[in-house]
Amino acid sequence: MVSRDESVVVLAGGVGGSKFLLGLSHVVPPQQITIIGNTGDDMELCGLRICPDLDTIAYTLSGKVDKSQGWGIKHDTFTCLQSLKKFGFPGWFRVGDKDLATHLWRTHLLEKGLGLVEVTARISKTLGIRSTLLPMTEYFTPTRLLTDQGDLYLQEYLVREKMHPRVRKIIYTNIGQSSVPVDVEKAMNTAGMVLLAPSNPFISIGPILEVPKMKSLLKCSNRPVVAISPVVDGKAFKGPAVKMLSELGYPPSALGVAQFLRGVVNCFVLDFKDRCFYEQVKALGMQVKVTNTIMHSTADKIALARSVIEEW
Repeated sequence: MVSRDESVVVLAGGVGGSKFLLGLSHVVPPQQITIIGNTGDDMELCGLRICPDLDTIAYTLSGKVDKSQGWGIKHDTFTCLQSLKKFGFPGWFRVGDKDLATHLWRTHLLEKGLGLVEVTARISKTLGIRSTLLPMTEYFTPTRLLTDQGDLYLQEYLVREKMHPRVRKIIYTNIGQSSVPVDVEKAMNTAGMVLLAPSNPFISIGPILEVPKMKSLLKCSNRPVVAISPVVDGKAFKGPAVKMLSELGYPPSALGVAQFLRGVVNCFVLDFKDRCFYEQVKALGMQVKVTNTIMHSTADKIALARSVIEEW
């Protein structure tokens, strides 16, 4: 269990990761939590830098998220988007008016020469977030998918194509030229525990792990490095995780997630419905915890976070 003076680092992206972080903030003092957010789903739209996962995390922890969607800002309007569509702008990526303000401000600060770490810190402070939210890298490393319908950027696949194309390969663009920010390295070196939130292993966690030096930072000590499966009973919390597991040659189950993370984590959390994989996951060299991982309510989120924190 994490002591009062130890910090917890969480690698996260997407809606499932944000839900878990909300529960964790009720179990661990928020100021002891450092979140390394996925930026592989970042995109540029009308000259604006959009960071969907960083924003989903920020909006969730600040209480501003649209809970019905799991992303975006509640009670947002889309007046600007409707006007843009009249000019021929493809409206498949829905940006609300309040959300647009975040992207405008982020782009303005980046163009002034600030790095994404500092920009994210300023946005977090404005939103009243007490945890530290860090991008996985300062570099622009958009994830691309090679599919049976061509080469697609991640948001094109997720939103425009509605996840229908078959994925052949995932490419983490520019990742080899990127680096771990100083603040991320410091957080990793001082953490008492590292958690991989229940996020898509390929497009939320995968890009973070591929940043040079990230995997070695995860292995630097005997501390727990715990992954929570985003797949339960062959179904993903949200998104195409199961579909991608199958298409990329892994079992379409929690076991497939564990196989993908082999050598990266030393502890793995299964849902009760997947207890049948206990011995197989253990054989991968991981300690295994079985608990309820489905997060329907705030109480579920808190219970999962407490179970994970208190086990190791």
